Amino acid sequence: MKFSLFAHMERVDEEQTQVQLYEEFLSLCDMADKGGMCTIWTGEHHGMNFTMAPNPFLNLVDLAHRTKHVRLGTGTAVAPYWNPIKLAGEAAMTDIITQGRLELGIARGAYSFEYDRMVPGMDAWEAGERLREMVPAIKGLWAGNHAQTGKHYNFPETTSAPKPLSEKGPPIWVAARDINSHEFAVENDCNVQVTPLWQGLEEVEGLISKFNQACETYDKRPKIMILQHAYVGKDEAELNRAAKQLNEFYCYFGAWFKNERPIDQGLIKRLSQAEIDAHPFYSAEKIRNDLMIGTSKQIIDRLKYYQDLGYDEFSYWSDSGMSREQKETSLARFIDEVMPAFT
Repeated sequence: MKFSLFAHMERVDEEQTQVQLYEEFLSLCDMADKGGMCTIWTGEHHGMNFTMAPNPFLNLVDLAHRTKHVRLGTGTAVAPYWNPIKLAGEAAMTDIITQGRLELGIARGAYSFEYDRMVPGMDAWEAGERLREMVPAIKGLWAGNHAQTGKHYNFPETTSAPKPLSEKGPPIWVAARDINSHEFAVENDCNVQVTPLWQGLEEVEGLISKFNQACETYDKRPKIMILQHAYVGKDEAELNRAAKQLNEFYCYFGAWFKNERPIDQGLIKRLSQAEIDAHPFYSAEKIRNDLMIGTSKQIIDRLKYYQDLGYDEFSYWSDSGMSREQKETSLARFIDEVMPAFT
């Protein structure tokens, strides 16, 4: 099993400035590069001070000049917000600048808040349609002399300018949940990213089962990566504190997803402790059980099980609303105490 870092600039209030968050992001990425992680993933979001990531390629190009070994991935570029020709060209240029280190993760997006602003009137179904047209478009543009006639993207014969440095282009990863998404990714020779959120091992097992089913259908097996929030603690008190902080973070994630709460200056109205405690399915106890929270030994045991299930890569999601010191301490433990068990 390989290990990667997934990081944004995320916060629930203005306690950390945006500049401080970017400095923290760079510090975590430096640790990942020096610590032997295979990839750094960073995503795309718009108009949300909860998750500041307007263009992942900007961050990856910056990281390319600060890191030496780690590969650099979009986790993920949101397909409906791009023209295929623009996405293919920017990805190719990034691949050149990073000297062939790019991994291109693509998703349909998740927040209706963003849909309303980026592609007004679009719903999740249409976003999925756009994703399915985007992948063959990018591959065709990288190959060159590609014309496309589809429901959402239509253009005459075009070649990506520039073309990527990597032969046949960077690896493409598709964020998948339902069986149709897994089948689309496998059929189109794409790797798969999955993100179990709050349903514990049952969801982890269910997602790999769908992937395996798709692989059997098309008689091919690309890579599959699992992304989860993680925290490595020393004792129960520290782990319980981490679970409480991540529970609060997930309550904000859920509030953004529902898109019902007042927003001011890109930040959602603060949740009260009573509202956090009354959440219908998030709780500190469930979060402690469902996410990768534990001592080094506990996390090693759980990751061994993930490996036995067939997962190729575990991506450590660092965003949590915790302090920079907490994030760096936990990541250092993961690198120094967990990863050596898999070499």
